[in-house]
Amino acid sequence: MSDTLIDRRNFYINGEWVAPAEANDFEVINPSSEQACAVISLGGEADTNAAVAAAKAAFPSWSMTPVEDRIAKLEKLLEIYGARADEMAEAISMEMGAPMALAQTAQVGAGLMHIKNIIRALKAFEFEQPLGSHSPDNAILYEPVGVCALITPWNWPMNQVTLKVVPALGVGCTMVLKPSEVAPLSSALFAEMIDEAGFPAGVFNMVQGDGMGVGTQLSGHKDVDMVSFTGSTRAGVAITKNAADSVKRVALELGGKGANIVFADADEKAVTRGVRHCFNNSGQSCNAPTRMLVERSIYAQAVETAQEVAEKTAVDIAAKEGRHIGPVVSETQWNKIQGLIAKGEEEGALLLAGGTGRPEGHETGYFVKPTVFADVDPEMTIAKEEIFGPVLVMTPFDSEEEAVAIANDTPYGLTNYVQTSDNEKARRVARQLRSGMVEMNGLPRGAGAPFGGYGQSGNGREGGEWGIEEFLEVKSISGWNEVPTE
Repeated sequence: MSDTLIDRRNFYINGEWVAPAEANDFEVINPSSEQACAVISLGGEADTNAAVAAAKAAFPSWSMTPVEDRIAKLEKLLEIYGARADEMAEAISMEMGAPMALAQTAQVGAGLMHIKNIIRALKAFEFEQPLGSHSPDNAILYEPVGVCALITPWNWPMNQVTLKVVPALGVGCTMVLKPSEVAPLSSALFAEMIDEAGFPAGVFNMVQGDGMGVGTQLSGHKDVDMVSFTGSTRAGVAITKNAADSVKRVALELGGKGANIVFADADEKAVTRGVRHCFNNSGQSCNAPTRMLVERSIYAQAVETAQEVAEKTAVDIAAKEGRHIGPVVSETQWNKIQGLIAKGEEEGALLLAGGTGRPEGHETGYFVKPTVFADVDPEMTIAKEEIFGPVLVMTPFDSEEEAVAIANDTPYGLTNYVQTSDNEKARRVARQLRSGMVEMNGLPRGAGAPFGGYGQSGNGREGGEWGIEEFLEVKSISGWNEVPTE
């Protein structure tokens, strides 16, 4: 091993950095260079068991700690996260290829925003409530679910880690975090921040590993009460089956194939905005608007605009400053995307921009050409499968009903998008879309809005009070005479 590799082999278990029970080195690849930048160890059963045992032992005390004290620890964590934001941006950029400008703003910023919003939601949350004025001696208590296995992906590392870890900590759960082995450096840094904030030993534990190993061990573990997983639908299905034997709670945030419905009366920047949003994070977002459905009267112009935007989208290494998209995360992902682009051409979609192969001047690195297909039949593979790269597919429609039907013709249901200047139409369409989220006219959803989907996009919601409730059990008690009845 080169001396220049970052050494992140140790796990964080029971308040200490510990060596793995058995060495199992795994190199972390910088996707801009295809070179190893760090080494971790993939955990085994002994490591998983040690982390779960630590979390189980810490639960009785932490779950009974006053919520004000837990919030105070989270506020300390927020302060440390803000102070070490530059380090976090460098880690994310190096491990998964986010350009520095994106890493410093959206990637690190998502974590910062979620910690703040969850603290705010915790302060307002009523953990003890009366059943109602009809039964004043009945209480409803919200209590932590227990030991949680938190399994997070590589595409938005701190977005997902904070959405799981922070509410779980806040309500009194204890946990084992298994970040993606492809992008583990940011979570190792986050574990340092947790340690610095002074959470009690065993409350938060982190074991690196892969899905087949530590992921499977956690989701089937008898002492884990809940699994919260973000990643592919395929992995979500496997986790659910593995968790079923112990009847534990499973929360899933999975894939998506978002439709962006552009009506003829949309604002003039709708198409440009939609293409850029699709390409953001190199297309590696489950909620990306990857299917652009355009009303036929403006379709020709929209196709022309999309082609121009794609051709002007710069691609470069993650470490470079400026507005460009970086590489995709790995060789595996690059190969998958190339196969789907080739399939689009083979099935007869019109390739407007991009295509297979690396962009000119980037023979090394997992770079993908920003790609746009037009005249895509909704039955084509590229209209059905989640590509998870900078690839947009465009389809014309003739009526509102047809647009809704095409948008809903998918097993996924995460985020859909509507572009129209007619408020009544926007609301009418939004109500009919089978998805957990709808974004209209380029307006982002508010802080603490619930994130999650219908169908094969998963179950449960993250963020705000909904994200807090995910980690709580509901207890109903009679004879609780001190319950306020106002």
